[in-house]
Amino acid sequence: MMLSRQNNSLVEEESLDKDMTLTEHLRDLRRCLLKSIAALVVGTGISVYFLQNIMDVLTSAAKELYYMRPAEAFMIYMKVALLSGLILSSPFILYELYAFVRPALTRRERRFTLICIPLSLALFIAGLLFSYNFVFPRGLEFFLGFAAGKVNPLISMESYLDFLLMLVVPFGFAFNVPVILTLLAYMGLISSRLLMKFQRHVILVAFIIVGVITPTPDIITQTLLAVPLILLYEVSIVIIRYLLKR
Repeated sequence: MMLSRQNNSLVEEESLDKDMTLTEHLRDLRRCLLKSIAALVVGTGISVYFLQNIMDVLTSAAKELYYMRPAEAFMIYMKVALLSGLILSSPFILYELYAFVRPALTRRERRFTLICIPLSLALFIAGLLFSYNFVFPRGLEFFLGFAAGKVNPLISMESYLDFLLMLVVPFGFAFNVPVILTLLAYMGLISSRLLMKFQRHVILVAFIIVGVITPTPDIITQTLLAVPLILLYEVSIVIIRYLLKR
């Protein structure tokens, strides 16, 4: 009897969550947007306060940088501050997004989402740090050493940061492979058996991606960079095969 009452209360709670009017949805969306913008402003303000420290870390791999236009340095600093503020405020923004879609989710989907959001953010930051410490220095060293003789590089701040983002950001998304594959498996679109069929292909693709991003002839370096991508794929298979079933 007690179990049936609990089940009825759960059903009533979910039905109340889903039976929201359009006005209530719009009010929740407005609240979500305002809080997210406020969090972005606070995160950007904190980034501006530590902006010089952030720039010192980002430009530590370059010996000397230049700017070609009068407002170029200012615009780059503001872009870095905004991007850093977005990273700082992303946990709060993702939680507000979850709070907005929460009424449309079942209890099981809510638990799954609450696990995926912090895990995805942690993997994204781990991918950024991994690429910044291992991929970016080797890629920059290769391209700067490509020209020989009397040809000297004249690197602008804009081109340097564009190159940095081009190498670092993709690894942040690549490290989210377990979350993406687990989500697809949760939706019933893929299975661990299907992923196991493509294990050999994934190994080949990982080395091709690493070879394109960091075109160094050193096979040891390429192996060290490809191994984390392959391990993430293997972890996805384990999660889907065992943990997701439970």
